[in-house]
Amino acid sequence: MQHLLLASAEIFVPATAEETYSVVSDLPRSGEWSPECVGGEWVLGEPAAVGSVFRGENVRKEDVVSWAPVVRGRWHTESEVIVADPGRSFHWAMRTNSGEKQDSVWAFELEPAQGGCVLTHHFRMGRATEGILNITAEMDEAQKQRFFREWNVKIEQDLESTLHRIRDVIVNDRTARPQLP
Repeated sequence: MQHLLLASAEIFVPATAEETYSVVSDLPRSGEWSPECVGGEWVLGEPAAVGSVFRGENVRKEDVVSWAPVVRGRWHTESEVIVADPGRSFHWAMRTNSGEKQDSVWAFELEPAQGGCVLTHHFRMGRATEGILNITAEMDEAQKQRFFREWNVKIEQDLESTLHRIRDVIVNDRTARPQLP
């Protein structure tokens, strides 16, 4: 079964691309901005370097695509950093339960702009993940199409929410730092 989900959102951040990258590549802080990931830890490799593995703790509410058998409550995922280009790009791929990279990639792209940078958040699923295959296993084709439509809307909303929260975190971090004379 081949499904493709694509979603993208962008926002202006009043901080340099380098400052913004240092925040978005710090995945243990993702609980400050993610609608589902409440944090986690690096479990393999140098934090935020290509090949490093992050184990995230997630929480999903009952009303998310409420008719479908998605995971609810708390669960863990692992992801592997596949691009780490400071000030420019940070990407990670979800891993299977056996540790293999899946065709499910989350990404941040940064572009310098006047007075800060433009931060773009992408999600791409080229093939259904292990988890999505489990969710859709008992669905007929019409239910699968409905699920993927609704799931894509959820992802788009999550990307938008994440970017606004990241911008707020960065602005608050900058405001909280003592200003040098």
